[in-house]
Amino acid sequence: MRLTATRPAGGTMSLAEHLGELRRRAVRAAIALAAGMVAGWFLADVVLALLRDPIAVAALQQDRPVALNFTSVSAAFDLRVQIAVVAGIVIASPVWLYQLFAFFMPALSRRERRYTLGFTFAALPLFLAGCAAGIWVVPHIVALLTAFAPADSLTYLDARSYFDFVLRLVLITGVAFVLPLVLVLLNFAGVVSGVAILKAWRWAVLSICLFTAIATPAADVMAMLLLAIPMVLLYVGACGVALLSDRRRSRALSATIDLPAVEV
Repeated sequence: MRLTATRPAGGTMSLAEHLGELRRRAVRAAIALAAGMVAGWFLADVVLALLRDPIAVAALQQDRPVALNFTSVSAAFDLRVQIAVVAGIVIASPVWLYQLFAFFMPALSRRERRYTLGFTFAALPLFLAGCAAGIWVVPHIVALLTAFAPADSLTYLDARSYFDFVLRLVLITGVAFVLPLVLVLLNFAGVVSGVAILKAWRWAVLSICLFTAIATPAADVMAMLLLAIPMVLLYVGACGVALLSDRRRSRALSATIDLPAVEV
């Protein structure tokens, strides 16, 4: 018995060819990840400088010591390795994402392949833009949360816990920028209509405002607006694309219904 998958040219692949294709693409992705991690190792000092900037801002605003603390002998090395791994995954993401989709593309129809590629190429810059926005709001978050410490206390942040916190915040912001694209994808799949997305605009704007209010100090209204405005614009863009897609789909359906019957 042979497991087959449709090739782009219309042929078939045997199980051995299928596994060989998987191995080749996995090796390419692994090489890209390894190269990205090596680059991430040399970029660790830059990332650490970015991590220290929010702490410096918090210390300046509160006029008391706020410092990054390494709690063990190997903590600095472990943090550098963790930064190298995360940076390597991000740097190599175009390569391993392409290898992943290229492996499954032969099994997809031409329309599904077009949607998948469009989603990938649109999601990557949106995700990176969201991550950049997350990095921009990190100083505000750190200043806000460390301000709850008593005035006569010293704030020493564990380096690894602090990096995990910043990484989660940046990833959440990046994913938030991609969510409007997910709505468009669901609309293309026929799961959600453009009208339904548009009718939920109040809840969407409220959710965005709550998210940006949590991500920025309540007193920093300008930072909240600068983070909320692009997210609202992305949601409005998703509504427009979904409505146009529904309109095109309804026109195609009307044209199909109006076709005259063909006598056999």
